Amino acid sequence: QIADVAMWAVPFGIVGGRIYHVITTPDDYFGDGGKPFDAVKIWEGGLGIWGAIALGAVGAWIGARQAGLAWPPIADSVVPGVALAQAAGRWGNWFNQELYGKPTDLPWALEIDPENRPRATPDAATYHPTFLYESLWCIGVAVLLIWADRRFNLGRGQVFALYVAAYCTGRVWIEALRVDEAHHILGMRLNDWTSILLFLAAVVFLVISRRRGDSREPSPYRVGHTPASDSATSDSPAADER
Repeated sequence: QIADVAMWAVPFGIVGGRIYHVITTPDDYFGDGGKPFDAVKIWEGGLGIWGAIALGAVGAWIGARQAGLAWPPIADSVVPGVALAQAAGRWGNWFNQELYGKPTDLPWALEIDPENRPRATPDAATYHPTFLYESLWCIGVAVLLIWADRRFNLGRGQVFALYVAAYCTGRVWIEALRVDEAHHILGMRLNDWTSILLFLAAVVFLVISRRRGDSREPSPYRVGHTPASDSATSDSPAADER
């Protein structure tokens, strides 16, 4: 069933990640010298995690409906894996020498080739490996989700909301180190504002959900839906064998 849901979630997530990237960097495609058709060249790189999660969630909702499953338990069950996937995906920035942080001489600093260095600091050879920071943070988020789910009996989308809040917390301080070009609003990077707004929304959802006493669903199936595998009655041979 998870594989069936993924058939919807994965392509939706890829498209959503690309849409967010194009929307937040429109000058690269629609500005002076930009080529609008390049917006669809996903093989040349450029995905935004916010768009991937948002549209991927829509795809997961559609897939869950097709499978007769409720969306919240699906989201809660897969999101630790999403965090680990982000941890792995961030290493692509290392291969591409991109999205790194400010110059530093720390022992774990990342050496950047001259052609990939910022124009403002061409003589600085080593920089903060922000991809590494985010990768480790995402691993920590995955561990937190599994622990909190078992400790507090989370459910009905609460694990997913905790993921959003925890990831956004790390993204804010990681963004403060990054030196790649980005749009700014009131002196802050666009991704900072996105992180803050999503963090607040996730915390509000968690508070309201916990006050209502929501906890893990006894069944992942939608109300009124009976899967074929559960259709046997309690006094049938098939039910006894189960």
